Amino acid sequence: MKKNLEQIASEDGRYSAPAVKFVYEGLGYTAKNVASEPKHVSGETLCQGLKKLAIEKWGRLAMLVLTTWGIRTTRDFGEIVWLMIRHEWMSAQPSDSIEDFDNVFDFKTVFKNHFQFKQQVS
Repeated sequence: MKKNLEQIASEDGRYSAPAVKFVYEGLGYTAKNVASEPKHVSGETLCQGLKKLAIEKWGRLAMLVLTTWGIRTTRDFGEIVWLMIRHEWMSAQPSDSIEDFDNVFDFKTVFKNHFQFKQQVS
């Protein structure tokens, strides 16, 4: 019997169940809204989709939400994806690797600096 996402997160211990659910939800979101080839979503494309989804859901709180769940880098997205692949919640192509998620973008740049307030000049 296939384990549910809560069990997978609990047994692994690195990421909260909401983090795993977010990445799983983000795959569908990315395939529908971001990917040019919805049958296969690359690691880089998935990271871009997760970034977009996080900003849509939480705006300037996106980084706080993700880091609270244990997600601090795009590599963490990849770790969650490979965790779900091992538990048959996702699948990978032979050309896919965990390194596809390395340094896709910097969290501080996209989730914090993106929302910097600009001073009004009077």
